Amino acid sequence: MTLELIVFIAAILFGIVLYWRESKGNNLYRFFNKIINTKALQIGPHDKIGFVYQQTFLLRLVFIGLLFLLCIVITQFLIPINMASVSIFASLVVGTLLGTYFANFIIKSTEVIEAQTNEIEDIVGDTFEKGRGFIEDLKSVNPKPTKGVNKEVNSTSKKEQKSARERLKDKGLL
Repeated sequence: MTLELIVFIAAILFGIVLYWRESKGNNLYRFFNKIINTKALQIGPHDKIGFVYQQTFLLRLVFIGLLFLLCIVITQFLIPINMASVSIFASLVVGTLLGTYFANFIIKSTEVIEAQTNEIEDIVGDTFEKGRGFIEDLKSVNPKPTKGVNKEVNSTSKKEQKSARERLKDKGLL
């Protein structure tokens, strides 16, 4: 169980590196594409598609499975000890697939963050300015007057206020 866990974590890291490497250049995929396909079916010069980069789930699974099957066959001929089992093979394939999706998430999120960096800076700057204005407003408010002065202000303000009917008459609504 410990060996499968170590292989699984290593496969995740391998999937991240594999996806990142193919996102930078797809020379190996172009080579096999030129060998297998005719000139009309070959990918264009600006296509970035690779074995795992920008592929559907099923094709990723097939390419990764073939890669590890080929590696297992080669190691069986080089090392006569039977080290490969079904659980290790499954850990390799699933871990690599998860690693490719993690790398896809990381690459896409960094692209979005880079594209919206200016907007984020503007939003943060506006927020700081609003916060400074709010703090200045709090500092400029006078402390509350004493109780005796407060009663006098309230009594004078009630006498000076017009009734609702008089305010409506002033506006011409009655």
